[in-house]
Amino acid sequence: MPGFEIFGAEERKQVNDVLETGVLMRYGFDGMRNNHWKAKEFETAFAKRMDIDYCQLVSSGTAALTVALASAGIGAGDEVIMPTFTFVASFESILALGAVPILVDIDDTLTLDPKAVEAAITEKTKCVMPVHMCGSMADLKALKAICDKHNLILLEDACQALGGTYDGKPLGSYGDLGCFSFDYVKTITCGEGGAVITNNEKYALNADHYQDHGHDHVGNDRGAESHPFLGYNFRISELNAAVGLAQLGKLDGILKMQKENYSILREAIETIEGVTFRRVPEGGEENYSFLNFFLPTEELTKKAHKALSEAGVEACFYWYTNNWHYINGWEHLRNLKSLGNISSEVKNQMQDLNNTDFSKSDAVMGRTISSLIKIGWTEKQVSERATKMKHILSSI
Repeated sequence: MPGFEIFGAEERKQVNDVLETGVLMRYGFDGMRNNHWKAKEFETAFAKRMDIDYCQLVSSGTAALTVALASAGIGAGDEVIMPTFTFVASFESILALGAVPILVDIDDTLTLDPKAVEAAITEKTKCVMPVHMCGSMADLKALKAICDKHNLILLEDACQALGGTYDGKPLGSYGDLGCFSFDYVKTITCGEGGAVITNNEKYALNADHYQDHGHDHVGNDRGAESHPFLGYNFRISELNAAVGLAQLGKLDGILKMQKENYSILREAIETIEGVTFRRVPEGGEENYSFLNFFLPTEELTKKAHKALSEAGVEACFYWYTNNWHYINGWEHLRNLKSLGNISSEVKNQMQDLNNTDFSKSDAVMGRTISSLIKIGWTEKQVSERATKMKHILSSI
């Protein structure tokens, strides 16, 4: 990770197809586009790769989450359970629909703790959104059982876990809906882009309409299309889709290289006393985009992270003090700072995040370091990184 490390002739060929026609929009202009439909082609190929019936491309991973929630009927006052460790897009997409994000603790999977999820369910809960952070998954079997018991939607945010599997299924395909990001630093990239996948025909049709101003896409005259319901503009462009289409053909090679580099680093540090690793639920296989490990205490973890950085071991993340990915840095969410008025539903139903006890999450995140796995490393670079990590962690 990420796919931008291997841009090449394949991406240039796909993009040039679009530029030669001059049609950068995914809809209309049929006679001008020389039969190039990159977004449609990508959707078909991605659905097949994910072993799913439907795929809807959109403009970003954030858009994918927003479209998925809207497609399932999530709106004002509906509560969506999400983890304390994620990217800000999780709560942004929920709030964009007037729905209410309900944050709960994570466990040693670095994702939703099923017990915390069940304890947070109210009569207004409509959806559970596990976020498969840093390449691995939530305990999906337990979460699905909870959703089935309470008649809730299971929406997988798999934006950081493309290529991982659970119970033989690609991550994102296990729940009712799955979302992916193809931004610049994801496993494969469109530059900017995202996708919603589902086996539910109704959700798929809703997503198709909602992401394009509510257009029903019936017939071949865009000006004559009707609008079954309100929508927004979350379309992907043909240029972005073209890049992603080429990248999709490289996915298996990317995953193979990630696993090889991950294994070298893990083998170097797994015998060090006090170093343990993120739990991958039984039946799951991560996509190996990050090596996630724990040290015994927060103090030792901070010391190790500082030492790794000073030694030039770049792309090691200490999420506990990261402004984008952990609740400690979300002052704007905790205090509901917004350019416009916040809806009464959100004001009345949101937790007091400044005073909610997330000590269980803190106990995990305070001891976590994540090493990004790059696919462009040479054998020498991987070996040197492994040696440095082993030396530093052993000394700590």
